[in-house]
Parts: sequence; C-alpha cells; structure tokens
Amino acid sequence: MNTHRARSLRLVAGAFGLLSLATLSSCGGSICLGSDNCFDESGAQTISISGTAATGRALASAIINIDCADGGANAVSDSGGNYSATFVALLPCVITATAGGATLHSAAFAGGTFNTTPETELMLVYLASQLGTDVGHLIANFTSNGRYQQALESGTDVFAAQAAVVANLQQQYKLTLGVPMFLTTSFTVGQAGIDSDLAALAKAGAIDANGMPDAQAVALLSQAGAAHPL
Repeated sequence: MNTHRARSLRLVAGAFGLLSLATLSSCGGSICLGSDNCFDESGAQTISISGTAATGRALASAIINIDCADGGANAVSDSGGNYSATFVALLPCVITATAGGATLHSAAFAGGTFNTTPETELMLVYLASQLGTDVGHLIANFTSNGRYQQALESGTDVFAAQAAVVANLQQQYKLTLGVPMFLTTSFTVGQAGIDSDLAALAKAGAIDANGMPDAQAVALLSQAGAAHPL
C-alpha cells in the first residue's frame, strides 16, 4: 500500500471515529445511540411495573412506593387495587402498598406484573429470614445493601421463596392454593384466582382483619427461611 493511500485511509478512519463519538454522545449521564435511544451509564433502564394490591378485598387508593436499587416511582391504586408506573431505574425494586391498616410489601426483579398481597408479604418474610434479617430491615436498608439487592434481583431465589410460601401455607392451614404463581399472575378482585386464595387464607386465619399476614403465618415463614439461608 502506498503512503498516500495509507494516509487517506487513516483520515477516513479518523472521520468515522469522530462520527461515532458524535453519535455515541453524552446526554445527562447517558450514552445515546442516535438522538433518542439513551442508556444510563449506571445500567438504569426504562421499566414498566403493574400489579394489584389486595388482601381479599381491593386496596383502593393505596399509596404505592416502588424503591429500586437506584431510582423508583410512586403511584396510587385505583378502586380495584390496580397500579402501574413507568420510570427509569436500576433493578431490582421493592414495592410498598399502604392503605388503611395494611402495609404490604412485594418485589420486582424485572418489568411486568408484580402484585402486592399478604402472600407477597410472606414471600419477603421468607427471603428476609434467608438473609438473616426481617422485612423491616430488608426494606429500610435495601438501597444501600448489595447482598439484599442481589437476592431480590435473582428470579430463581424469588420464585423459590414464592414456592416455599405456597408449600408452608398449604401444609399449615390444610388448604390448596389455586394460583401458586401469586407474585406475577394478573388478577381481578372479586373473581376466581388469586383473590379466591386470599379469601381462603383469611378464612383459615392466615390473614388478619386488617389484611396483614397473621403472626403465626409470619413466624412460620420466618422459621422456614432461616432453615434455608442464602
């Protein structure tokens, strides 16, 4: 290759590099591919989370707080307990639904449907106990504790906790739950499915009058989680 051709190719390559740098521009801490396709350098992304907050009855007008490893969102449930939010954050997230005498928690390791019910509260009781803590400390320290975040971003660990809740409740309260995938299955209050399971759990005494898991159910899942540490 002659010297002139080599120099021309270097100039073309340099110009292409400048074009690439212009295309991969910085926009408020994000990397953009073109003018409108940006990714946060921290790994944050646009997430859509929806679900239903219920205890056997809808948690209407519940305050929904979604707190993620970085970022989060707030919402208010409708008359059927349904909520949704689209926001930029770093997964995973913990969800808190508050209405009346009930404050229930859940978790989301991806975008999609993630309900908040007494069953999801017990799922977090189990996970917290696996991590050597309780739900209150898990929620309070979630954004600063990498170990807690690692557990909740693992679909494997979360679904294992879900299965543990189903198995323990069925054995303790002598009933059969119709929807084992209670975390991510969409449902409507007043219709068969998860809401029927919540009604059955309330009738069996696993859910108290305020819509919170009964102390015996909490102790049951706490002991079960401690027996299977992460």
